[in-house]
Amino acid sequence: MKQKMSAQEITLGSVFVVLLMIGANIAIWFPFLKVTYGAGSVPLSLQTFFAILAGLILGKRLGVFAVITYILIGLVGVPVFAEMSSGPQVLIMPTGGFLLSFIAVAWVAGWVVEKSQQPTVKTYLVATLFGLMANYLIGTPFMVASTNIVMEVPLSIGQGVIAMLPFFVKDFIITMGAAVLLPKLLGRLESANIQLTSHT
Repeated sequence: MKQKMSAQEITLGSVFVVLLMIGANIAIWFPFLKVTYGAGSVPLSLQTFFAILAGLILGKRLGVFAVITYILIGLVGVPVFAEMSSGPQVLIMPTGGFLLSFIAVAWVAGWVVEKSQQPTVKTYLVATLFGLMANYLIGTPFMVASTNIVMEVPLSIGQGVIAMLPFFVKDFIITMGAAVLLPKLLGRLESANIQLTSHT
């Protein structure tokens, strides 16, 4: 197992850090992309999509590196989280669990791909589904707890699941579509002589 990252790996990881930043804030440009829940609203984003894609393309090690780097940048005060927010207080807010879950999302998706000797569309679909489940199994209970404890607004787990359903459907459609198209993208990257951790 490599201990040091190559310049190419750092570059690829950095690309996904930027993609996570962009994906977190698409609701800034499209304000209607928000879903209301008990304590307010949650902006629609592409963070889950890019976290899964990081695992699929970069592998679990580099994918997690990209996600953790993104989170650390936001924690120190750079406004890269949803709705241009930042700071450690974000972690205790309703969306904090989803933010932290991206680490598990990238790791799980990358792990599934790396376990396969010859990844196929089926491999990417399974990896995507596992990553997506990690996102919501971690994020939804955290959101319910934060809404009740931090925001002091009553919200049951059932209500939380219903509130997150539009997000899940959106993420399911986008990520599964990406999984189907991923072999073509990887083929182009390989033709450009880009070595990917999860496929070597």
